[in-house]
Order: sequence, then structure tokens, then C-alpha cells
Amino acid sequence: MNLQTVESIVNRHAKEQGSLIAILSDIQATFSYLPEDALKAVSRLTGASLVDVYGVATFYKYFSLKPRGKHLCSVCVGTACHVRGGERIADEFEQRLGVKAGETTADRQFTVEKVACLGACALGPIVVVDGHYFSNVQGRQVKGILDRARDGLDRVEVKSDERVFPVDVSCPHCNHSLMDPDYHLDGHASIRITTSFERKHGWVRLSSLYGSYTVESEPEIPLETLVHFFCPHCHAELVGAAACSECTAPMVPMIVRQGGVVQVCSRRGCRGHLLDLDGINY
Repeated sequence: MNLQTVESIVNRHAKEQGSLIAILSDIQATFSYLPEDALKAVSRLTGASLVDVYGVATFYKYFSLKPRGKHLCSVCVGTACHVRGGERIADEFEQRLGVKAGETTADRQFTVEKVACLGACALGPIVVVDGHYFSNVQGRQVKGILDRARDGLDRVEVKSDERVFPVDVSCPHCNHSLMDPDYHLDGHASIRITTSFERKHGWVRLSSLYGSYTVESEPEIPLETLVHFFCPHCHAELVGAAACSECTAPMVPMIVRQGGVVQVCSRRGCRGHLLDLDGINY
């Protein structure tokens, strides 16, 4: 671990109020977890007590004090799942991946963890992989779940999936349309927004199909990077009051012209999103 990198991250957020979460998010994005030396450095550089730094690091599930793999597999072994064979499911994951619960595979692809409850006791045994719930899991299904994770659980078929539909969005500040009818993604007009990250400036085009994760950008935005989004017309920054429930990064709000608000996570690669149509969340 390079402490100069940690110092650079802290300095980048020096003028931001309540920047501790943003600092830890950038450190985790850089190292894939929060090294102990990094947390001590954050305490020293920011003046925050080490207790407070560790408190934030352990409060949010997104943060990890150990290196994590690309795919996180959480197996419930709480009472309801335990009596339905939750431990056997955990054993199957361990055998398939060659690691014990709490460990990460040598190729850094998978991390397995046992959890006390995943909030769906009636559907146990429950497994959550990369945010996707699998209910009534049987041992014979574990290999298929791992194969799907390798292929990408967030892939969607935009032509046949009924959960995917187009939205027409505008800037929440100037109400100017953000749609680019001359640049199509997934067969529809794309959403065009200007961006800034790591002292670089460019643009990003998002698919206007809600439920699709198709994105193009110039320059290319590295995964896990926190990105600032701006309206290409009034140049106001698009940032909401809410934090992403997946990774704590700021959410980017856009007005849905049919009524409502759509928000997407500002961290490249995070799938966190929210659609509120007249008060109904999807």
C-alpha cells in the first residue's frame, strides 16, 4: 500500500464538509479494501479520531477491512435459513471456490461470507450474490449461481425484459432536455451529460432505457471512479441529497419528463439506481 496515494486522496477532499465517507470510498476503490495503515493515515491527516474512522469503516456494509473479490457471495445461516440447510449451502460455496467463509479466492474473483440474516426468512435458504437474491437455494444450484456471477448477473435483454423501458429526462436545474436524438444506445436516444474526474473532463452517454447499464464515455472512466456530472446546457452539477444505498457515493438526479425523478450512482460500475414516479419507487 502506498501512503502517498492515501495522502493524495485526503487532500483531494480537504475542502469538503463531512468528507470522511468520500475519503474511505476512494481508498477502498483504490485498494479494494481499507488497509489498517490507511485508516491510521486518514486519522492523522484529517484530525479525526481513529475511533471515528473505524466507526464509519465498520458501519457501512460497502466498506471492508479485508480484501474482497470482484463478486461477493453472502450466505444466510440465521435460524430460519439454518434449519433449511443454510450451513450446507455455505459449505457448497466453500468447496466450489476452495476458500472458507470470510476469505477471498486467489484470483480475487469471489469472496464468501456467512451472515446472520438477509431479511427474507420465509424464502430460505437465502443467498445474495452481487446484490441479487436467490431464494430456496439447493446445493445443486450453487455451481449455476457462480457461473451466472462470472457471466454478469446485471446483464439484461433490453428487447424482451419487461422491466426495461425508455425514459425522457431533463436537467433538474434548467429543465433543458438531456436527450441526444442523434446518438443512440440500445436503439433509443441516449442521455448526454458532461463529466469531470481526476482532473479530466469529458462526456458520458447513458442508455435511456431504465434497467439497462449501457454507457459510453470519453475519456474512458475507470471502474470504481467517483465522477462529477454536469448539465451540458447550464453547467450546473447534478448531485442529489441522497447517497447510494449500494456504495454511499452521491446520487445523480434527472427529471423524468413524464413525471418523477430518476437517480443513478456517480461511481463508475456501481449499479445503484432509483426511479421515483410521483412518489412510487421502483
